[in-house]
Amino acid sequence: MSRSRDFSLDVNAIRHTLTLPEDVPLLYVLRNDLALNGPKFGCGIGECGACTVLIDGVAARSCAMPVSVAVGRKVVTLEGLGDRANPDPVQQAFIDEQAAQCGYCLNGMIIGVKALLLRNPDPTEAQIRAELEFNLCRCGTHVEIMRAAKRAVELNKVANAAKLAGARVTLHE
Repeated sequence: MSRSRDFSLDVNAIRHTLTLPEDVPLLYVLRNDLALNGPKFGCGIGECGACTVLIDGVAARSCAMPVSVAVGRKVVTLEGLGDRANPDPVQQAFIDEQAAQCGYCLNGMIIGVKALLLRNPDPTEAQIRAELEFNLCRCGTHVEIMRAAKRAVELNKVANAAKLAGARVTLHE
């Protein structure tokens, strides 16, 4: 067992200082210490995507990285993208398209699409498929997930245009 030390983490734009074992996975800290349940424990080896978070805007598998990797970086979980009143365009697209069955994979799918849109605001279908290729969905909602991802691209364009114009946009009906 490793020794504990203090870690200062920026998660969803909130600074947290926690005393933790040095080798504890970031996922455990997010779920157990910060009560953020968007990221899920799936495989424990970074293969399924259920635990995906954004670290400095890049998708990362939180189950396979020690908490120390997140020090000095901005971590965003599903909860940090938006809320019920103001969902992120990607979250809204998944709601609009009802792209969930059991919902276990949604965290990874949504965070994956968000990471892609941060890099490329107008991806092709092939680029979306490549981004989501290693996020596993056992329920078979792949058609709905692709529809949601394509809708997210469009909603993201609307939101970005509104930001540039200095306006506030409501994405949900």
